[in-house]
Amino acid sequence: MSGIQGPLTGITIVDLTRVLAGPYCTMLLSELGARVIKIEEPGKGDDARAYGPFVQGRPCYFNSINRNKESIALDLRAEDDRAILESMLAKADVLAENFRPGVMDKLGYGWEDIHRRYPRLVYASVSGYGHTGPNRHQPGYDMVIQGISGLMSITGDSDGEPCRTGISIADAASGVFTAAAINAALLHRERTGESTRIDIAMFDCMLALMESPISRYHMTGQIASRMGSMHPAIMPFEAFATQDSHMTLACGNDKLFRQMCAAIHREDLAQHPHYATNVLRVENRPALRAELEKEFRKATSAQWTARFEPLGIPVGPINNVAQALAEPQVAARNMLVETMDPVLGALKVVGNPIKISGFPDLPTRRLAPDLDQDRARLIEEFHPRH
Repeated sequence: MSGIQGPLTGITIVDLTRVLAGPYCTMLLSELGARVIKIEEPGKGDDARAYGPFVQGRPCYFNSINRNKESIALDLRAEDDRAILESMLAKADVLAENFRPGVMDKLGYGWEDIHRRYPRLVYASVSGYGHTGPNRHQPGYDMVIQGISGLMSITGDSDGEPCRTGISIADAASGVFTAAAINAALLHRERTGESTRIDIAMFDCMLALMESPISRYHMTGQIASRMGSMHPAIMPFEAFATQDSHMTLACGNDKLFRQMCAAIHREDLAQHPHYATNVLRVENRPALRAELEKEFRKATSAQWTARFEPLGIPVGPINNVAQALAEPQVAARNMLVETMDPVLGALKVVGNPIKISGFPDLPTRRLAPDLDQDRARLIEEFHPRH
């Protein structure tokens, strides 16, 4: 049991996913109160159990996205283990899987078979390219999806090489989209009694996140390119060098630009005919950027932040991870919660960003399970005759 009370309390998810996209989805659902039973390969478990870093043998990567779950190891080709799985499916609300298309069908657990046998079960699939189309059988790895979707072509410095984002954004975004789809499917079942099949493709999800450059291409014919931190349609809206580091500045309209110019005592920039509107500022970006950076190098990032923030001008430092976690907002929003590891003791993990009134946002979470940790209890609950 997740131990978390939320809008999904009472919902049981049989989780056949592994690595990141699927487990991230089911972790989010567990944060909303769902019970997640993780089905793993005997002797090996989720591939992510082998990913570092390790601290005293404990898998940090795996623990970060599999908290609040239960684990049982089942061989889906063995008759006895299939019987255990099917006893769970008979009582579950959701089956989540991220095998390559066709694998579940070969195992006898494709959508048609499952829907016929368990008509109330919502069936959610996550894969690289989805279950239709010419690429459907290709493996879905985050790096490849970032490249083929166009994301890497717009990420990085203008004179640098194509660059992946600093996190596995295709996996994580696919997990979020899948969690949203499962919630919608559960609501649909509640209203109509009908269960549905969800087919999420990582490639589709990245195209959805690329909405702005794709729309710009279809409307103007312009192909977006790498611009570093700069925004293609807003200026100033980027990172600037200061006396000691860098800061981000986001003047999203003409009023904010004028306020910023006044704050740095450069009203002449706001009055300059080349910078009077956002469109003109974008057209004349290099000259304006040079003028602004000349001013910003006269003080530190902290000094500029202290000057701009009281005026409502969007500004901020470029934190490293430790600095980001030290921001007072983290503690105020309960965005670091604690799990208790039997070897390492208290460990911090990222909290739940979904805050819903009426449900407590607990300061603790259950640690990710060891492989097959909950076998005896789950068999006793779902398959007691064995």
